[in-house]
Amino acid sequence: MRPVRHGAVPPPALLLVAHGSRDPRHGATVAALAARVRARLAGVAVAVSYLDFDAPRVPQALAALAAAGHRRAVAVPLLLTRAFHAKWDVPSVLAAARPPGLEVCQAPVLGPSALLTAALERRLAQVGVRTADAPSTGIVLAAAGSSDPEAIAGIAHVAREWRRRSGWCAVRPAFASAALPTPAEAVRALRADGVRRVAVAPYVLAPGRLPDRVAAGAAETGALLAPVLGAAPEVAELVVSRYSEFLPKEIRDGFTAGSFATGSFVTGSLHAREYAVSLPTVAL
Repeated sequence: MRPVRHGAVPPPALLLVAHGSRDPRHGATVAALAARVRARLAGVAVAVSYLDFDAPRVPQALAALAAAGHRRAVAVPLLLTRAFHAKWDVPSVLAAARPPGLEVCQAPVLGPSALLTAALERRLAQVGVRTADAPSTGIVLAAAGSSDPEAIAGIAHVAREWRRRSGWCAVRPAFASAALPTPAEAVRALRADGVRRVAVAPYVLAPGRLPDRVAAGAAETGALLAPVLGAAPEVAELVVSRYSEFLPKEIRDGFTAGSFATGSFVTGSLHAREYAVSLPTVAL
């Protein structure tokens, strides 16, 4: 980690916004990811919040940041696609719950990103599926599912690009809910096409009800099943990258070449200031 210090003004806080789940494994995974992000962002306040089920909810987390004296925060949705939650739920709750005096900016969702496909490959390697075996291996990219056509198209795009870059003999998108095919149907379709070695790669961050459906589909068909993305190092790196998009250029220069979007805060814009923050070098 390379320290980058510019005066004594604290950097914006980082608010992680997770979906939430009744399944305790979800919260434990988010906590593990947050811990890994904190380790990479020395000097940055990293808070966790949830849209539903878990605590603290977004309003409580924002209030706590304001009470601690923070004046700016970057909210990074722990979401993989631009579906309903990213388009409506997150911006609505951030706007409605923002305490007076706290400027809040919403960063883009995590996907698509080459870092996510690298994390998928890390998880596949854990069950013995490596890119060296790509020409003889078919992958089912199993997402949670959505009724939003943009989100479904986004998963199909990830599948196409992953196959093109990694050389898997096939990558088929599948969905645990709201869209077809199901993971089991996608496995059977690959085998019908002559692919004998099939692995299911869950394109989800944390365990829960829908990832359990993915696991059930893999078990039903005898396909190999990779773990969820979880707190993989690549996911933490991606969160840091999304946060960094809203830092002044002199702080972003702590990162290697990348494409950084601009964004405006709920009140005003994040102007270049003097921040005190340690950032790692991130290879995008």
